[in-house]
Amino acid sequence: MPGHEERVRSLAYRTDLVFARFGGTVLERGAYTVILTESNPGYHWGNYILFDDGPRRGDLARWKDLFDEELGKRIKAGHYAFGWDLCGEEAGEVEEFLEAGFNLNRSLVLTAEAVVKPAKSGQTVVVRELVEDREWEEATRGQIECRGPGHEYWSYCEFMRLKMQGYRDMSLAGLGKWFGAFLDGSLVASLGIFRDGTVGRFQNVVTNREHRNKGICRALVYETSVFALMTMGIERLVMVADEDYFAARIYESLGFRPTEHQYGLDWWETKV
Repeated sequence: MPGHEERVRSLAYRTDLVFARFGGTVLERGAYTVILTESNPGYHWGNYILFDDGPRRGDLARWKDLFDEELGKRIKAGHYAFGWDLCGEEAGEVEEFLEAGFNLNRSLVLTAEAVVKPAKSGQTVVVRELVEDREWEEATRGQIECRGPGHEYWSYCEFMRLKMQGYRDMSLAGLGKWFGAFLDGSLVASLGIFRDGTVGRFQNVVTNREHRNKGICRALVYETSVFALMTMGIERLVMVADEDYFAARIYESLGFRPTEHQYGLDWWETKV
């Protein structure tokens, strides 16, 4: 019988498991899978349960009990996080969770086998792989500064520094690369791309706030995509974005097309 990661229907969750297998533990439980990253307990989507089927009325207490049993005994978790292996338009019966204060995460999964060169922008950037310690530090600071609203600074720092170290370890292990866009020698945007066989999964596309809406993100994603398709043995690119966020439109302009949806529910005691 194949492992859960080999039979997951959701392209987004299947490629998410690349990171879980490297930096954490994936525990197969039959109708659900436990994803555990003990080194970074504040990483909600590194410590969650992935169910085969979507939520139904009455699942709230059962799912929370499973989380407490499977993860609560292994990490000091101040959160709950649940995903499910469905890819279509409908999220499932989530009302009970929303009434209990959970957040519904609905993401658009976009894919491409080739990319379209963007129109030349007024800002000329150099896109290349990060190499030096200071470049990784700049990329980490950029990720922290671009955190979403409501995230407490110091706890988010700890979470993101651990996460970026994990990405660097994966890069050193030959599983992917982290690229930056440099403007006049300064890093102004960055992203990662990692392999799952011939599939390449993008991670954490971030442009510094003062350099947005200048075509830099388009240039970075395009150049990285070309590199991945030409030199990394990647045949299909995968990007996951908030469906209502403008970034999804940027990716579509480069030739990415909407392929499926990814759903998750999370709740936490304090913002991180």
